[in-house]
Amino acid sequence: MQRRGFALLPLVLAVLAVAEVAVFLTVVHALGGGWALLLLAAFSITGMVLLRREGIRGWRAFQAAAVEGRPPGPQVSNSLAGLGGALLLAVPGFITAVAGLFLLLPPGRILARRGIERFAESRVDPAVAGDLFGPRRVKVRRGEPVTVVEPVTVVVPEQTPARTPGGAIEGEVIEGEVLR
Repeated sequence: MQRRGFALLPLVLAVLAVAEVAVFLTVVHALGGGWALLLLAAFSITGMVLLRREGIRGWRAFQAAAVEGRPPGPQVSNSLAGLGGALLLAVPGFITAVAGLFLLLPPGRILARRGIERFAESRVDPAVAGDLFGPRRVKVRRGEPVTVVEPVTVVVPEQTPARTPGGAIEGEVIEGEVLR
């Protein structure tokens, strides 16, 4: 699957180049050639300045997390989203500039950061993901009783665990965090 994505990359870049030219011509028609070039240059210069700033900010956040003993993953994924947005802003073109601005603004950065974290978590061992990104929140839903091979005691505050024949555990389901 991943190799197919790389195989389609030249096609995607060609389509992006054609779309960028079409959008540029539309902006030239609407604003004039000089204003369109000036706007394009302003986006690119802003992107180059932000590349440096986002890189320095990300490195400092990573170092601070490492010194404090916190998982560095959230800082790294946030920095990657910011660097990606700055890079897209630096590339000449209005479509990439809009995509870069989206990644630099908080709603887009949050979505990108979550996507980066999900991608990283799917590629590494769950224990490593916990070390990188900290405790993961899990949602627990009431479902069918599960048969347990070994006897297990579930302690719910102020309740007595109920056992059914065959080792199934019934009772109230509580939401919690997976620490390790």
